[in-house]
Amino acid sequence: MTLRELRRQLRAGRRAIPDAERRVHDRAIRASLSQLGVWQRGRRVAAFLSMPGEVDLRPCFGAAWQRGVRIYVPHIVNHRDGRMVFVPLEAGAAVRGNMFGIAEPLHGSRGRLPVRHLDTILVPLVGFDAQGHRLGMGAGFYDRALRPRLDRTQPFRRPRLIGIAYSIQQVDRLDPAPWDVALDLVVTEHGILRFPPHAP
Repeated sequence: MTLRELRRQLRAGRRAIPDAERRVHDRAIRASLSQLGVWQRGRRVAAFLSMPGEVDLRPCFGAAWQRGVRIYVPHIVNHRDGRMVFVPLEAGAAVRGNMFGIAEPLHGSRGRLPVRHLDTILVPLVGFDAQGHRLGMGAGFYDRALRPRLDRTQPFRRPRLIGIAYSIQQVDRLDPAPWDVALDLVVTEHGILRFPPHAP
């Protein structure tokens, strides 16, 4: 099976989850994120505004803002070059869909924060395996944004990368490319999967 076929299969399986079941799964995933201490006061957390079929994290945001958590979301700077940055999301901020239908704040790239200054990034994904390798949508936006983690001359441990998925999205094995950045954890409706540190 090609990666394109695998993506199509996994996305179809994700979309097929009944709405009532999805709501239960999403609540379990959000509870695990709280258990992990993601929404601690003063933290800088990159989340995402879900597309259809993805886990909805927005119910976490209100309480997080009240605790003083600063939330950032992806903003595509250049779709041709596949460049993406993380920009602040404020309570009540207006958003609009980009060319891929993904919601972004209207203020564009103002206030962008370098990846190394984030504490945690909650990463959407299409598939994952037991080693923490991630299969994305295929455009490479997250791979490019997270590339500083692969720089051996300036290694840094932050941010913690947490994949957000349903258990149905787990596959036996993914063969990572040299530019792929592995996840530290994946949270599904069944709980938290932790992976050993990966060599840069």
